[in-house]
Amino acid sequence: MTLFVGLGNPTPAYEKTRHNIGWRVIDRLVEKSSARSIGKSIFHGELYRHGELFFLKPLTYMNLSGKSVLPVMNFFKISIENIVVIHDDIDLPFGAVRIKRGGGNGGHNGLKSIDAAIGREYLRVRMGVGKPLFKSQVADYVLHPFSEEEESMMERWVEYVSRCCLDIPHESLDILKSRYTLKDIGSLQ
Repeated sequence: MTLFVGLGNPTPAYEKTRHNIGWRVIDRLVEKSSARSIGKSIFHGELYRHGELFFLKPLTYMNLSGKSVLPVMNFFKISIENIVVIHDDIDLPFGAVRIKRGGGNGGHNGLKSIDAAIGREYLRVRMGVGKPLFKSQVADYVLHPFSEEEESMMERWVEYVSRCCLDIPHESLDILKSRYTLKDIGSLQ
């Protein structure tokens, strides 16, 4: 079993923000796999299932994402090695994609919450959203929508990352890295 977790914030106000890129990928995965909703209130999120694949959008707000991941992990007895978190990353240029297991949270509050709840050795699909000029602008930056130009590339990027995710249960980390690592959106043809 594999649990895909897309990080984001609930409510329409956050729908198109940089912080919600993980939710966009989950929406695509649910659509591509025709997964069905299996939500329960104890999961604190929208949960979908297709066979051995689970797709979760925590509804706890970003800073409490672990509160949603932990009960799903425990209920379905999914090991940490089979958890994949898809999230925005300001340390990568817009459109970049990196895949790694474990590591630090880079100041990302959603990852901090998940790390505290389940540990750090889950797989991460890092989606670069670029960064503001000043560190003091980070919170405002990730909670604002993508630019029109960035939004025009979103369809291809989300599709690319969703294909990557569907390969995760079947491929080694090395193969995934060589096949799906992107330097920036310009690398995606």
